[in-house]
Amino acid sequence: MSVDVQSYMAERARAVDAALARYLPSESDPPATLHKAMRYSVFAGGKRLRPVFVIAGAEAMGGRMDEVMQTACAVEMIHTYSLIHDDLPAMDNDDFRRGVPTNHKVFGEAIAILAGDALLTLAFRLLADNFAAGSDAHALRNVLIEIGDAAGSAGMVGGQVADIESEGKRVGAETVDYIHTHKTAALIRASIRAGAMLAGATPSQLVALGLAGGNLGLAFQIMDDILDVTATSEELGKTAGKDQAQQKATYPAVHGLEVSRIHAKALVGEAHAALQSFGPRAEPLRALGTFIVERKA
Repeated sequence: MSVDVQSYMAERARAVDAALARYLPSESDPPATLHKAMRYSVFAGGKRLRPVFVIAGAEAMGGRMDEVMQTACAVEMIHTYSLIHDDLPAMDNDDFRRGVPTNHKVFGEAIAILAGDALLTLAFRLLADNFAAGSDAHALRNVLIEIGDAAGSAGMVGGQVADIESEGKRVGAETVDYIHTHKTAALIRASIRAGAMLAGATPSQLVALGLAGGNLGLAFQIMDDILDVTATSEELGKTAGKDQAQQKATYPAVHGLEVSRIHAKALVGEAHAALQSFGPRAEPLRALGTFIVERKA
């Protein structure tokens, strides 16, 4: 079974956008400025890759998109909050994200910080709401742990700290791997595993999906590093060349562009191998891996 990955992503992204519009507070609900800021960044664009991974993880187990939609939206809210905070002057100090002014440029730094805080908090409410009455309490516990670990100091936030502390320093491959596996790969891995957990994955299946997800997440960040060097600001929707200007710890800086490309492709190959036992149901995950290394923005 082959998958048209562009159509697959577009269809699921539309469903995610519709659900996000329902779950987010209305701009007219008080405090209106906060809710406008939350919706501004959530609907500023983006590929919705992480929620699509939640859905694909569930589908690999025979689950349905509607059964995991709240978790998919929660992951997107966590990702968006991280972007809002990442763009702040105290961190990357970016003026544009997804082709539009960053949140703090529109609403000010204080509201941007609070919008991120509110999105993170709402995300965990949605995770809890994804479990109907009578659902397995152990599944709820496991999904909350999975996402909490991936988003916190053991994952995304910890990777961000290492990224900040490495700026302007000569760091080795081990440090770059730590940053990328925590800052980016952890949440992508958790997205796939959480979707699969909700669809009844066994422990051995979760191990295989975790291996695939970790490799796909790392490959995604390596390609982000490469595109920061090779793509234009218009293509990226954000300032190109920022990594080099800020002397960030990146794969091209340590390994060079060609070795970085080779490694990203190898990681996707390893992910495909880890998914072999899932058969045709995991074809969307395989197609998403191919998309990761072939994307231009």
